Amino acid sequence: MNKLFSNFLLLLFFGITFNVFSQETINQFDLAGKRTGVWKKYYHNKRIRYEGTFKAGKEVGIFKFYSETSSEHPIIIKNYKNNSEVSEVKFYTVKGVLLSEGKMKRKDRIGKWIYYHEDGKTMMSEENYENGLLNGEVKTYYKSGKLTEELHYKNGKLNGSLKRYSSEGVLLDDVIYKDDKLHGPAKYFNVEGKLIYSGNYENDEKVGKWEYFNNEE
Repeated sequence: MNKLFSNFLLLLFFGITFNVFSQETINQFDLAGKRTGVWKKYYHNKRIRYEGTFKAGKEVGIFKFYSETSSEHPIIIKNYKNNSEVSEVKFYTVKGVLLSEGKMKRKDRIGKWIYYHEDGKTMMSEENYENGLLNGEVKTYYKSGKLTEELHYKNGKLNGSLKRYSSEGVLLDDVIYKDDKLHGPAKYFNVEGKLIYSGNYENDEKVGKWEYFNNEE
């Protein structure tokens, strides 16, 4: 047997051994029956679904999730730290453009979340969550960076003031919500900032006296 052929057999042997070893170290369980080490799962079309590392059944480090239609870019990246159930999360389009980012506790959004316009850089809105529900102030922005809307949530429902603005920063709507329904005084303005009508709501219905204005008269 010549030396060249012998080297080829050795390379082939080590290649097969390496592949077998690699396969054996993926999707493993520890002695307690909990997931450990590197895990990869695939869709029925054999595209990768997710990849990440477990330790004693818990996610650690970076997890990447992919679309069933493309494996080029992950559509979700989760970063787990210090054996915590809380992860830092980023959502992307299938083309890799950033959509939103924030934190999650298991499957629930928590804390501050930021959403982006289609360029993946300009902030479109900022929201606050508690146990997966919107809670607190929410602001949305035009692509120019000017405020579009500011509103308030409590336990996932609109509660408190809601104000909307034109692209020039002029206040257009100034209303109050209670449990997702218009409830309280309301004022509406034109693009020049002049009051055009006002009145009161109760449970999404106009009540009492409403006033309509022409040049604020």
